[in-house]
Amino acid sequence: MSGVPDDVSFEQNVELNFNKAAKLMESKLKENLKDEKDERRSAEILSSMLTAIKPCAHVLSMTFPVKLDSGVFETIYAYRAQHKTHRTPCKGGIRFSEHADEDEVRALAALMSYKCALVNAPFGGAKGAVKIDPKKYSKTELERITRRYAVELAKKGFLGPAQDVPAPDMGTGEQEMGWICDTYRNGVGHRDVNALGCVTGKPLSLGGVHGRTSATGHGVFYGLEHFVKDASVMERVGYNPGFKDKTFIMQGFGNVGFHASRYLVRAGTKFIGVVEKDGALHNPEGIDPDALATYMKEKGTVLGFPGAELYRGANLLTEKCHILLPCAMERVITAANAGDIQAKIIAEGANGPTTPAADRILLEKNVLVLPDLFMNAGGVTVSYFEYHKNISHMSHARMNNSHLPDNADRDGADWQEDPLKRPIDGVTEKQLVHHAMQRTMMKAAGEIVQQAEDYNLGLDMRTAAYIVALEKIFRSFRKAGFM
Repeated sequence: MSGVPDDVSFEQNVELNFNKAAKLMESKLKENLKDEKDERRSAEILSSMLTAIKPCAHVLSMTFPVKLDSGVFETIYAYRAQHKTHRTPCKGGIRFSEHADEDEVRALAALMSYKCALVNAPFGGAKGAVKIDPKKYSKTELERITRRYAVELAKKGFLGPAQDVPAPDMGTGEQEMGWICDTYRNGVGHRDVNALGCVTGKPLSLGGVHGRTSATGHGVFYGLEHFVKDASVMERVGYNPGFKDKTFIMQGFGNVGFHASRYLVRAGTKFIGVVEKDGALHNPEGIDPDALATYMKEKGTVLGFPGAELYRGANLLTEKCHILLPCAMERVITAANAGDIQAKIIAEGANGPTTPAADRILLEKNVLVLPDLFMNAGGVTVSYFEYHKNISHMSHARMNNSHLPDNADRDGADWQEDPLKRPIDGVTEKQLVHHAMQRTMMKAAGEIVQQAEDYNLGLDMRTAAYIVALEKIFRSFRKAGFM
């Protein structure tokens, strides 16, 4: 394990993954330059372009006062980072978290650039954060904070359908996105016909799209589905293909964890354990995700849930199961516990749940780690559908598939054999969104597997995913005239 870091920040983690992928990619691309007239000069430009992709283009750090219900004023710290503008607008969530800082926002913005490229969403990466614990504020206080944050973003050019389009993240949801949209439409964007497209993840009444709330969790399921049904991949980890007879443990039962659990259970996988901030539950016979969600909504805790026993062991993440899904926090799988993990498939629904040292240990144990870069891309995929709906001023229920991304193959002869390529007519917006997201995730999964084979990476799907993304961004730079 020498030389492999464990105690690194999330920003350093993303940079390490970038550097590894860029090094491999640079070596291969240089081979393609051997026929260039000035091979040395072309190689220098190539190296400098990869270096130029890494840093954030713009970072906005701000403070502003907000009057609380008590009449006291509080100073709020907030951030927004735009990683790259090779595609515009920029896209990325806004989180409300007392642990947020500028470094985290920069790292998440970079990850968004790579995530958007991976699933062919035509955005640059961005991310925003307000440094608060939303549970400590009333609804009216949260509204004041959110609207003031939106005003500050809009004044600096960090909000707008042509510049930067936020979405929900940790601690935010439809309500906050609705406030941001209303603030923009009645302020800077009052003359913008596309003003509804300034933010995604909105309520349906404000131009939201069916399926956005469950999108990230649904995307986790579709991402897993491709690999779990791939017999050659499953053979390498010693599993039979398919979801049947498999078990999973979920870390984090928020929006992502809940929806991912529902789809996995429907597919025949048994939900045997869940880890939440106030405790962990275990039931080898299976947990009902809908019943657990209802109980948590009523009680505000998992403790006392009658459908499972309170787990009293050292770490539920290391208990026997087939699939482990960290869907809440960063750095939950480290060098300290990676060696004890028994699951052979880890699906990262959260951003940065695995440290670099843990990643190396898991690879040596022949564990398939499906990276955050890919696994939680369902959110931005469906956000694109909502954005497209807003700027086209047409519901997807009134469109045919030719309006959706990456559909050049709809007229091909092979769509009759492949249901994922079959045109859909006369369906609801929700059905269309789910179908398009499934296609998007499966196409990205196929590209990741192909790069893993081309670069001889074995089960290192994280590096393969970064290479897929970086090659697409590199091509955008090159077509823009940089090389």
